[in-house]
Amino acid sequence: MPTDPVLSPSAPRGPGGRRALVARRVFRTPLQRRVVYAVVFEALAILFTTGILAALGKPGGSSLAVAVVSSTVALIWNVVYNSLFERWERTAGIAGRPWWVRALHAVGFEGGLILFLVPAVALILGVSLWEAFLIEAGLLVFFLVYAAVYAFVFDSVFGLPDSAGGAG
Repeated sequence: MPTDPVLSPSAPRGPGGRRALVARRVFRTPLQRRVVYAVVFEALAILFTTGILAALGKPGGSSLAVAVVSSTVALIWNVVYNSLFERWERTAGIAGRPWWVRALHAVGFEGGLILFLVPAVALILGVSLWEAFLIEAGLLVFFLVYAAVYAFVFDSVFGLPDSAGGAG
């Protein structure tokens, strides 16, 4: 007799050990999970970045170009960074992704990303490196919060990756 996946002890675990909203494993491999995570994150990021830059008075076309370039770079960086971070997480024996690990993840990711994006933003918007840095710093503050909230929601829906103790 089949068991109810919602009651199954093998149902994926979300943050805090709670069962994830999706009662079964959706992603067959860690890579598949990382790709879906990153693509959805970046699709939303394009919308947010374009809106924020437009609100700051930057032209719509340039705002969209910055958003698309930023998201493309971030997507590649996301896959590379998350692979390295999850390897470190397994090696360090950290399970359950406490908030300090999430904060470390977000700061490391955004810190690396800002190094890649400042020159691109300066070029696309036709501003100095300093102004591009200030724009990126403002976006960084937004995306630090967004990254932590997005990760928590994603993990709550689909469960933590196996590297963080999400294997039911």
